[in-house]
Amino acid sequence: MLAEHFVLIETIGLNLFFAFIFIFIGLSIHDIMKKNDVPKMGRYTVYFVLFLGCAGFIAKGIIQFIWESQGVG
Repeated sequence: MLAEHFVLIETIGLNLFFAFIFIFIGLSIHDIMKKNDVPKMGRYTVYFVLFLGCAGFIAKGIIQFIWESQGVG
């Protein structure tokens, strides 16, 4: 059974890994900005850029899922 579902398990594991990495990056950036008294506009800018990185991975996953379901990839 493991050999049959290896690709699915690998994909889920990789997606969870990226989610945890983004969470840890966000927490470390939050800690650094809190310790250095960064203004609110700077914090919003940093969080927006981090969100764009996450949104890029989410968009890639959605596009990949659509293409594979249509037989393109």
